[in-house]
Amino acid sequence: MTDPIADFLTRIRNAYMAGKKVVEIPSSNMKVAITQILCEKGYILSYKVVEGTPYNTIKIALKYHPQTKAAAIKKIERVSTPGLRKYTDVENMPRVLNGLGIAIISTSKGVITDKEAKELGVGGEVICYVY
Repeated sequence: MTDPIADFLTRIRNAYMAGKKVVEIPSSNMKVAITQILCEKGYILSYKVVEGTPYNTIKIALKYHPQTKAAAIKKIERVSTPGLRKYTDVENMPRVLNGLGIAIISTSKGVITDKEAKELGVGGEVICYVY
């Protein structure tokens, strides 16, 4: 696997399309940081890092609308890839869906959202867009 972050996002996208309640994904520090942001912003219900023998996994409880059963995440897409990295500075910070969505950015201050990066005055690598 050449891009574990793209695999992480694809597993979440596929689990939502299949109507799953829980998805298990191999763990890494970057994936845990992205999952934590998704949980804080209300795109997933909860998550838990499970210690395993061969490798650790992240169990993610997916979130759906109570009446319509619509997924909380409409679209989750990878921006920066191993073959073409996308960087941004504070002045050119991306706005996802006119501020309704979030961009997850890897900065010197850690993995944070576009709004937090703007407040801190830092730029970085744009990992993905979520809305």
